[in-house]
Amino acid sequence: MLGIIIGVTTVIAILSLIEGLNRTVAEQVKSIGSDLIFLQKFSWVSTGHRDLDKLAGRPDLLPDDAEAITKLSSVEIAIPQTSRQLQILKYKDNEVSNSSVAGSDENYAWVNNYIVESGRDFSRDDVLHRRAVGIIGSYIATNLFPDETAVGKDLHLNGHRIKIIGVFKEKGTFLGNSLDDFILIPYTVFEKFFPRPRGTLWSRVYGGYSIGIKAKDGMKIEETTDQVRELMRRRHGLGFDKEDDFELNTQQILMDLYQSITNVGFIAIVAIAAISLVVGGIGIMNIMLVSVAERTREIGIRKAVGASNNNILAQFLIESIVLALVGGLIGIVFGMLLAWLISAVSPLKASVSFWMILLGFGFSASVGIFFGIYPARRAASLNPIEALRYE
Repeated sequence: MLGIIIGVTTVIAILSLIEGLNRTVAEQVKSIGSDLIFLQKFSWVSTGHRDLDKLAGRPDLLPDDAEAITKLSSVEIAIPQTSRQLQILKYKDNEVSNSSVAGSDENYAWVNNYIVESGRDFSRDDVLHRRAVGIIGSYIATNLFPDETAVGKDLHLNGHRIKIIGVFKEKGTFLGNSLDDFILIPYTVFEKFFPRPRGTLWSRVYGGYSIGIKAKDGMKIEETTDQVRELMRRRHGLGFDKEDDFELNTQQILMDLYQSITNVGFIAIVAIAAISLVVGGIGIMNIMLVSVAERTREIGIRKAVGASNNNILAQFLIESIVLALVGGLIGIVFGMLLAWLISAVSPLKASVSFWMILLGFGFSASVGIFFGIYPARRAASLNPIEALRYE
């Protein structure tokens, strides 16, 4: 049974860890907003370096595009968004590095599911009058202002002073990246403080605006995407025979990409486990063949008193299946224990579902049946007279 135990243990442990990871990622995507669409010049899935020249030639997206999209019947709100990396943020003796600064409008927190925990959110006047105010993520607040409130303090960005008016509630991470390590300022202020260098290929592709679009409740993402695509093609003057000069990205793209990656790992693990199961199945077959040889007289006696070939076949096949199922049951228990042990000592979280247990039993039963048929048929086909003479 050892091969079956190892195979089922591997399958259950890995599947439970993958399932836990899937649920964690799904919850993170949901927290960001599964009803969001991002209008950008580039696709998330990926464009190789050979396409950068083509992407750089696409027209920039503008705040005016967001205003036009907001008027669509399937759109709740659309906002302009832009960002860039900061080297170091300092306040007194404290500093954080590699944070980012984002520029958007007063609807940013609503669209991206952020909550202002202390202080206040932007107002429309802050954006229109280019007020140098900002809202910081909880990571920056904790590390720059560990012993005092951040609201009302000043930070210096690119040689300019920003007054902190609010702090976002902690949101956690998404695919290993912190969602709390940034400062948000009005996009009108961002344009003033961080003018985009037009000369570099990278800045022309990734340095402009993207448009965050929130679909109305009850609207299908596909329908909203179609409306946005039609509008942007009209605004860019694209004929019916011209391809889009923009991309519409959704959270589902990330989920599909993530699942395609984990599916490869899943297939690899199942293949490795299948080898263990085959080895275990061959072991069961050999043991059953030995059992048939050792119990030849028993088979002859059973046939002599009226046992049919089917009776003998069922007897040995059931024994084979029971051996495999016992190994599968032990493997399931070990697999669950191994998954929970890994969860206890690492950030990975296990999630054991009922279908995994059924899969473990199904694998075990299949191995027992497949590798038990030959010994069982061999036992059933024995001639009773020759079996009685067997020493």
